[in-house]
Amino acid sequence: MKKLVIVESPTKAKTISKILGKDFSVYSSMGHVIDLPRRKIGIDIEQDFSPTYVVIPGKKKTLSTLKKEVKTAKVVYLATDHDREGEAISWHLREQLTPKPKKTKKAVKDGKAKEDTKEFFRVIFHEITPQAITEAFKNTTRIDLNKVNAQQARRVLDRIVGYFLSPLLWKKVAKGLSAGRVQSVALKLIVQRERQIQDFIPQEYWKIEANLKRKRPEFENFIAELIKYDGKKIELGDKEAVDKMLEELKSESYKVSDVKKREKKRNPYAPFITSTLQQDAFNKLKFSTRKTMIIAQQLYEGIELPDEGPIGLITYMRTDSVKIADTAVSSLRKYIAEFYGEEYLPEKPNVYKSKKSAQEAHEAIRPTSIERTPEKLRDFLTEEQYKLYELIWKRTMASQMKPALYRVNTAEISAGKYLFSAVGSVLIFDGFLKVYLEEDKEEQKQVPEMETGEPLDLIELLPSQHFTRPPARYSESSLVKALEEKGIGRPSTYAPIVYTLIVRNYVRREKGYLVCTELGMKVCDILVEYFPNIINVAFTATMEEELDKVEEGALDWVAVLKDFYTPFQKKLSFAQKNLKKEVIETDEKCDKCGRPMVIKWSRSGKFLSCSGFPECRNAKSITTGIKCPNEGCDGEIVPRRSKRGMRFYGCTKYPECRFVSKFLPKEKSEEQSEEEN
Repeated sequence: MKKLVIVESPTKAKTISKILGKDFSVYSSMGHVIDLPRRKIGIDIEQDFSPTYVVIPGKKKTLSTLKKEVKTAKVVYLATDHDREGEAISWHLREQLTPKPKKTKKAVKDGKAKEDTKEFFRVIFHEITPQAITEAFKNTTRIDLNKVNAQQARRVLDRIVGYFLSPLLWKKVAKGLSAGRVQSVALKLIVQRERQIQDFIPQEYWKIEANLKRKRPEFENFIAELIKYDGKKIELGDKEAVDKMLEELKSESYKVSDVKKREKKRNPYAPFITSTLQQDAFNKLKFSTRKTMIIAQQLYEGIELPDEGPIGLITYMRTDSVKIADTAVSSLRKYIAEFYGEEYLPEKPNVYKSKKSAQEAHEAIRPTSIERTPEKLRDFLTEEQYKLYELIWKRTMASQMKPALYRVNTAEISAGKYLFSAVGSVLIFDGFLKVYLEEDKEEQKQVPEMETGEPLDLIELLPSQHFTRPPARYSESSLVKALEEKGIGRPSTYAPIVYTLIVRNYVRREKGYLVCTELGMKVCDILVEYFPNIINVAFTATMEEELDKVEEGALDWVAVLKDFYTPFQKKLSFAQKNLKKEVIETDEKCDKCGRPMVIKWSRSGKFLSCSGFPECRNAKSITTGIKCPNEGCDGEIVPRRSKRGMRFYGCTKYPECRFVSKFLPKEKSEEQSEEEN
């Protein structure tokens, strides 16, 4: 009888199977096998929110196979991921796979059933390497029910919110829309930022710089910026004031009034956690959060290497801890000393502090062996895998190196009552930047060595007009950063939040930024109007903290749900009574029955529908006003969405005209051109 091991992923199963050898049979559950039912709430609210779980459609065959394997197994090891989701998968598997008591003739006669003594063990590891797997199987444990309860509480919370709020959106806006406890708060952040941009009024301001030169001809010019007048900070708001100052400054004598020299350290970054990996991969590699997690999962679960077989290249990628194992730190320090030199090695290992809610039992995201350099693995990885692995390897290496060191020279130049400042920053020791080079935040700007009281020549004055800018839209990177800082969501939820908002057409990607759609704004406004205390950043962050306390065993999961549901139910009852369908009439007449056309909403956005619906079912897209660029076609361009939620543009004459484009054509109608002119 073999020992049975169950994991979630086929790739993970393949890697672990080769590590464990022939005494073990390793099978994959293909993720969750049990969940709440799709077509009903599946929660008995009156009975302490008791969930009713069912086998996920399409997973019956998988479960049946696992049950057969369990019958012939000596022992069962549940080796799912070490987080709430993984713990819940293990718990559901144990509940489903524990054999029912056998009824023998003697058992029936005695009124008892023979119990199966099958043992289930939980196996926990943070990396898929021979050493880590061997150690984990020597130190098996039991399922952590606190973790299971935390996941169960989150799942029930999200089901309650989605199950009751989504129908309200169907009633008010359009069928097929959805709301979510965390995704709706993320949407609110994006909508708020969009409205800040819309309401922003640019303010004019000016800067005055001076191009100066030391008296001796061999010295180069340098630039200094005007910062004060008569000891007070200068704020220039219009050209008239600037012109007046320029006239005064032309006649002043310039001299060095003060010189300051100092050294400035720039410390290395902590090793990656989930959120910082997603941010850096977006900023440096242009990977979406979802793409980053898919590739990281591949690196974690195992890559086939010629000399080692399938092996996990990085530690578990869903983590909020910046801690690194002592053995890994020792390997890093040894590598730094050998390949970069002792001058790059700190006297003591660098230690980083995780945020308060971090799971310290986890590690940061790091290579499982620092000896596996990106270059050694290049031939065995896809281009995308290589890029992400290189990013992780370099960040981990840099985290244990010395800070970079800059020499900063600051010179203050007086011109009568006016004061200019020139600041120069020069890198004198690269430290961690030798490995983790990025766009240098410390601008390399030379300022010549000068002495106090030294006279200077004015070459020219350089006035420049500027306007204040609105806050930038969120990118996937900056949204994840905001969610993390505000305590919304956890490592496993960041990527799904962004992906869901895009698929729902509440948000669209535009030149790397997340732009809120009109549909997204409307959904957000309805939810905030009727559920202000729930679609709320502080409330959602507090709820995340309470779920963490459930995981720690400090809070009862049912109590958390009760505290949430009572105020939610009151708001829900009010919304159900007062929400009405919004209909916007237009001047356009239905070309089939002559009644007015009205604007309605679908998951794809706005469209025109006959007000006589359902008697008259005439409907059409609201066009962009741009003519179809295909020669001979008199159709117009309309926005559309694919089944996967991707936005594109097509012609109203489809299927006769099959024009399709990811981008809106630049050609405009005559009316539109005249309007713009």
